[in-house]
Amino acid sequence: MEPAHGNLFGYIEDLQELTIIERPVRRSLKTPEEIERLTVDEELNDIERAVYLLSSGQDIQGTSVVANLPVLMRLNPAETLRRVLPKIREVLHVAGVEMQLTAAVSFLTILQEESVSIHTYSHSFLHIILQNVEHRDSGVSNAWLETLLAVIETLPKETIRHEILNPLVSKAQLSQTLQSRLVSCKILGKLANKFEAHIIKREILPLVKSLCQDVEYEVRSCMCRQLEHIAQGIGTELTKNVVLPELVELARDEGSSVRLAAFETLVNLLEMFDADDRSQTVLPLVKSFCEKSFKADESILVSLSFHLGKLCNGLYGIFTPEQHLRFLEFYKKLCTLGLQQENGHNDNQIQFQTLEQEKKYISVRKNCAYNFPAMIVFVDPKNFHLELYSTFFCLCHDPEVPVRYTMAVGFYEVAKILNSGVYAIHKELVTLLQDESLEVLDALIGHLPEILELMATGGENSGSESKLLTVPDLIPALTTAEQRAATSLKWRTHEKLLQKYACLPHIISSDQIYYRFLHRMLTIIMTNNVLPVQKAAARTLCVYLRYNRKQEQRHEVIQKLIEQLGQGKSYWNRLRFLDTCEFIMELFSKSFFCKYFFLPVLELTHDPVANVRMKLCYLLPKVKSTLKVPTDKHLLQQLELCIRKLLCQEKDKDVLTIVKRTVLELDRMEISVDAFQKRFYENDLLDQEKEREEHLLLEMEQLEKEKQQNEGRSANISDKMFEKKRKEGKKSKLVRSQSFSTQALHPKYGNIDKCPNKSSATGYSSSISGVGKGSILQFSDDSFRTRSTSNIGNAAFPSSSPLATSSRNSVNSVDQKNNGNKDSQSRKMSLKNRKSNP
Repeated sequence: MEPAHGNLFGYIEDLQELTIIERPVRRSLKTPEEIERLTVDEELNDIERAVYLLSSGQDIQGTSVVANLPVLMRLNPAETLRRVLPKIREVLHVAGVEMQLTAAVSFLTILQEESVSIHTYSHSFLHIILQNVEHRDSGVSNAWLETLLAVIETLPKETIRHEILNPLVSKAQLSQTLQSRLVSCKILGKLANKFEAHIIKREILPLVKSLCQDVEYEVRSCMCRQLEHIAQGIGTELTKNVVLPELVELARDEGSSVRLAAFETLVNLLEMFDADDRSQTVLPLVKSFCEKSFKADESILVSLSFHLGKLCNGLYGIFTPEQHLRFLEFYKKLCTLGLQQENGHNDNQIQFQTLEQEKKYISVRKNCAYNFPAMIVFVDPKNFHLELYSTFFCLCHDPEVPVRYTMAVGFYEVAKILNSGVYAIHKELVTLLQDESLEVLDALIGHLPEILELMATGGENSGSESKLLTVPDLIPALTTAEQRAATSLKWRTHEKLLQKYACLPHIISSDQIYYRFLHRMLTIIMTNNVLPVQKAAARTLCVYLRYNRKQEQRHEVIQKLIEQLGQGKSYWNRLRFLDTCEFIMELFSKSFFCKYFFLPVLELTHDPVANVRMKLCYLLPKVKSTLKVPTDKHLLQQLELCIRKLLCQEKDKDVLTIVKRTVLELDRMEISVDAFQKRFYENDLLDQEKEREEHLLLEMEQLEKEKQQNEGRSANISDKMFEKKRKEGKKSKLVRSQSFSTQALHPKYGNIDKCPNKSSATGYSSSISGVGKGSILQFSDDSFRTRSTSNIGNAAFPSSSPLATSSRNSVNSVDQKNNGNKDSQSRKMSLKNRKSNP
């Protein structure tokens, strides 16, 4: 009994704890007086309710009214402006931060929705915005400033000049508050694009110069960052004479944030300076920044590493070879910052790096990874292996994930720039595919099809054959990446990877896909628990099946799909079979689906699980669209029979409802016929193209078999001839002279035996020129990039498939006739020789 008592006391203690937790909740409930005070008369309309809540309600109710202001402006703008807006103006004087922020957002929404004209808006809302833009709370001030800057974009020039520019002259003075001067800096940057250059020079530039020399470093830094916008407004000449001297002075400022702002503004304005300004003014400043960044001014190091690529390419034309090498070495040094010991000091002599320093160094290397494509352009892609490959290797193997992630994001850009030299970075591609971080893998697979295509073709302008065959680690890396994604909890990465793997038929051989990837896709469909992943695997499997070049393998996969999915024990597998059939209808021709999958799909009308029958009903219109009459008349009868059985025998109410809806949809559908119709012209063309490509696959397989047979036959004949010649060489000269004619005929008969096959092979190859690398390997598919080969396909097979087969038969008949003529001519020649040599 003791254990029971112990458990009882434990339950009592738990109940007591629950009552203690509930007590504060009960105390937080509203009292009847508070409820009475928060209650509003239901007979009041929206405008009256808003006025009442703003006048006598609590803050939360007033905030609700302010948040609802855009709705009131849409419903009744006149009354809202007349009665609600004046109340909001009064409340905002004493409102808290939450209501202020809500009002700024509501005012901006009204402007964007154009609920009133811009004249009405400036008359009613602009003064409220200007009153609150200098709020003592910086967050509130910035919110109102954002609204004001958006308003300036739409206001006419005269309104801006009278309402904003003229008061700005006094608000930018030193006697005003720091917040007022900061707001003035940002407004001046916005106004520079609203007026002509002479007005800016006369009225705005004096204020800009004054704020650039303000006693507070925050003001100088803020104004310095606006100089870029002002330079764009005043043009190149005034920028050179006015803005550049200010930037040079600010670049030597005592405040590090001011120097940083000056440096970044210089980089952004680089295109506006001529060669003389760049070489005489900008370059010396940049060199001093680089020299001080490692010594006295580490604060600029992160920014310098971020802008270095733009800086090097912007100053490229004025660099001497020595300066070019100097900046390149500086970049390489930044790429390994924090990773190596300097000055030969050992571990005991190295000072302990703070956490902030480590974060800074990681940011620097990450920025270097971001700038790597620009630095390849800087050194010329031809010099990549000599100048930058070691740096590329270090960045791809960096110990920090953000650095490797950035390299993975930019890997495609690097591959595009290298073009024909892209093969040099294949090892790093394998390394990133096998990275321990799934974030890196996710970043890399975004452009994986394009990267692999560049690797396969050796660059966009290269006509070389596939080089991926010489990368033995690529396929294991791809399979490892998929397995790591499958075992992780990040199913979206797995789904994305499976979708991208649909590009592999363009990259590697059909056999490699069959043995290394295709069966894996089927396993994922049957065992994975995430529906998007299963669907991605199903679609990719269909793509692999679409481009498989061996009929035996295709039949094996089709049989497995039907037996393991369509007839599987788990209803979940049968549902996935229907998903797979949707992808097959999308990727394959109608005749292919009808031949292999039409009847297995209809068998699911008898499925014991209602969800399977329901999903089938949704799919039936697509299934019917694959039929052509009169060819598929018997399949149409089977479909109608299954629908009748569903209508008569279905017991589930939900399924029966969907069946009836589907029947109506099927009745409205028109079935395409074998001949072309204008209504289905485009769809019939696409289907005909798919069917033609499927026939081409079969013909290509047959050609390959014939080629292998011919090669084996020619090898056997050559071996026999060599053995015969070796024996005959031992005979006497007399025997050889008597048998000369027969020996001379043997090779000819050998060629005659091979001639029909060779002529037929050349006949097919002439009609299928380029198919092996074009149409067969690069059919259209939405999941990956394709090259246009429709012209090749149309040129090779301009007619439908029956006509194509008849044309192929005619070619064979012509070849046989030619071969027959050659046989008769050779026999005549042999008879003549025998007559001449009795």
